[in-house]
Amino acid sequence: MTRAGESLALAGGRSFWTNRELRPWNDIERKSPLTREDWRKACARLVSFRSLYGALFEELREAGGEVVSPLIAADAFAAALGFDGASGGRMFVKGDHALPVGGSVKTRGALYEVVSLAEKLARRGGELAPDEPPEGILSESCRAFFARHTIIAGSTGNLGMGIGAAARALGFRAVIHMSREASAWKKERLRKLGAEIFEHDSDYTSAVEAARADANVSTTSFFIDDEASTELFLGYSTAAEEVERQLREQDVAVDRRHPLFVYIPCGVGGAPGGVSFGLKQVFGDDVHCFFAEPAASACVYLQLSTGSADPVSVYDYGLDNRTIADGLAVSKASQLTTALIAPLVSGVFTVLDEDLYRALFLASEKAGIKAEPSAFAGALGPCLLTQTLQGRAYLAAYGLEKSLPQATHLIWTTGGLYQPADLWRAQYERGAELNAGLSRQTPWSET
Repeated sequence: MTRAGESLALAGGRSFWTNRELRPWNDIERKSPLTREDWRKACARLVSFRSLYGALFEELREAGGEVVSPLIAADAFAAALGFDGASGGRMFVKGDHALPVGGSVKTRGALYEVVSLAEKLARRGGELAPDEPPEGILSESCRAFFARHTIIAGSTGNLGMGIGAAARALGFRAVIHMSREASAWKKERLRKLGAEIFEHDSDYTSAVEAARADANVSTTSFFIDDEASTELFLGYSTAAEEVERQLREQDVAVDRRHPLFVYIPCGVGGAPGGVSFGLKQVFGDDVHCFFAEPAASACVYLQLSTGSADPVSVYDYGLDNRTIADGLAVSKASQLTTALIAPLVSGVFTVLDEDLYRALFLASEKAGIKAEPSAFAGALGPCLLTQTLQGRAYLAAYGLEKSLPQATHLIWTTGGLYQPADLWRAQYERGAELNAGLSRQTPWSET
């Protein structure tokens, strides 16, 4: 077992790793296979899709087709978690748990890729003229054309909901292969949208392999690959412009004296990787991106910290990939994503299921936020950064200690908008029970 694996085990599951391969953004930008121009084009395409999104989805109509989530001030939530705002800075929640249509962080990427694919197919099939705007794919002839095609994906739940919603809205047949971790309510929601569900008694990696094989059977089937899709990655990255605007509207500065720390829940790595790539385009070295994983499913933690050129499985390190955080229950990281983000992610930390329940309870009590447990994987980030030896060493290495009181911490949530109320209530009560049991103790010990 490597030192990284030993560290994960010795910490009792909760661990904090910082990236020694982190490079200045200017150096990364020159060598990255995805460029600033790729990101700009993705942002521009997203704007061009807005009227189409508004026509497809009633829940996006009022916002003019913009796929946007709230930025929520959360200093009281931070204090309840044990974070000292006076010395550590302000905290916000980027509420992707509330994104319409898909109900999760996966929504931007899913809608972006499905619509991009639909436009490409329609133009190639002669259903959409070369100079015709994307809205042309809403025609009855295009819908009939799409009905002869199938979009297939593998998912633990959240990506499947976004892809299924977009594919069915356009008239595609949608097939989603779901791993054993996927919640029953997510499967049921997809079925109500008209998607076909294949349930697997295996993990996410196996479900994706089955979906890939399924797509290879027919020339009219198209596989959307969360492990290797640059379209998904770029779709996720467009969130950065939204964050920049929202911070500016709340008079939050981001510069060397006012650093931005972002903590993003991580499964296979595509969504947090894309978000981080976009944030670096906007804020450069003034943003510090950390990924958060369940301790049992620390695939990106292990892939990056071991430095292995080959795929690393959590099972190789004695982890069982069993967690309440269904959307993050992944045994192997995306090789595309880890290659792209290896020099730009500041670190990865792991949390326990009990941490997720506690944060879910406190988020409701202190910030009025209701989301699924996986949404709160990043909630401990500010505490771990400022209260652990590894976190403080990172701050010292980059000369950030003096600027901490002026810093901004952004907790990125993942999913939960459509979660049944009775299920959320049971999770809330579990969090209340755990929080009461620890109320007189230091919340987060040294790792």
